[in-house]
Amino acid sequence: MTTTGTSATGITPTPTGTTPTTPTGTTPTGPGTTGTGTAALRPPAEQAPGPALAPARSRSVPTWVWALPPVAVLALAFLYPLALVVQQSFTPDEGGVSLDPYADVFASEVFRDALTTTVWLAVGSTLGCLVLGFVLALVIAFVPFPGGKAVARFVDVFLSFPSFLITLALLFVYGSVGMANGLWTDVTGAAEGPFHFLTTPWGVLLAEITYFTPFVMRPLLAAFSQLDTSQLEVASSLGAGPVRIVRQVILPEALPALAAGGSLVLVMCLNEFGIVLFTGAKGVTTLPMLVYSKAILESDYPAACVVAVVNIAISVGLYSLYRVVSRRAGA
Repeated sequence: MTTTGTSATGITPTPTGTTPTTPTGTTPTGPGTTGTGTAALRPPAEQAPGPALAPARSRSVPTWVWALPPVAVLALAFLYPLALVVQQSFTPDEGGVSLDPYADVFASEVFRDALTTTVWLAVGSTLGCLVLGFVLALVIAFVPFPGGKAVARFVDVFLSFPSFLITLALLFVYGSVGMANGLWTDVTGAAEGPFHFLTTPWGVLLAEITYFTPFVMRPLLAAFSQLDTSQLEVASSLGAGPVRIVRQVILPEALPALAAGGSLVLVMCLNEFGIVLFTGAKGVTTLPMLVYSKAILESDYPAACVVAVVNIAISVGLYSLYRVVSRRAGA
């Protein structure tokens, strides 16, 4: 076996009949070979252009066509009945289109009393829910006690309860023949007990506060779970008492959640029907109760539709406020 001398290029040729070796990780290049060669080492701009990308397949059906079926279903299920209510509110019993139903309803003292009662019950219930919900959320979040996590989970379950169930439970306890009155008559021998407030506006207020308080507690508990506990420790180490810590550290962090929960409760209290109906409170007529009375008991459908339109307008306005507050609060 013979070898040749060094070529002019300085590369030592390999012995005849042997395969040339290459550095680790590379393969020889040339005709019929693949691997890392000079072409692969070139910058992308110097490499030979590859095949052009295939153009995206054009869509045969516009996107908005797929949105038509769900929009049509929503329109038939919600918008069409709402449009009928609005149309009926402008149609008096004599026929035609007129603003007389609105003039008659707005001039009615019953409507003004119902509007006033609805507003003050909703505002009072919202304030009560904010105070009670804030205190209960503080206890659950920052006061360790056995069963605290179970109580927090029960708050979530409580949100699924129907409103009339809470009213029915209060009737069992504070009704005319409820447990409290029965215990009072057994102890004192009186003919009847003193607890009759459930049939008054105060009973409706108590039932609404009881039912809607968890709707305030839920966003508060979520806000408290994200609060940095080191702030509380620093405030406590600097000598701040519990009341000052709540006022200066916890309350500012809870304000967005309080605003969002309070706005939601206010909207729901304005539209509450079951609680007022099940308490049997005489003389307590809210806007939803007035719609029921006009439509079912008096068969005055134009007046009922007018009251319904007013109630819807107030609810939509407050719901828009709730969405703005929730967006700013990050809820």
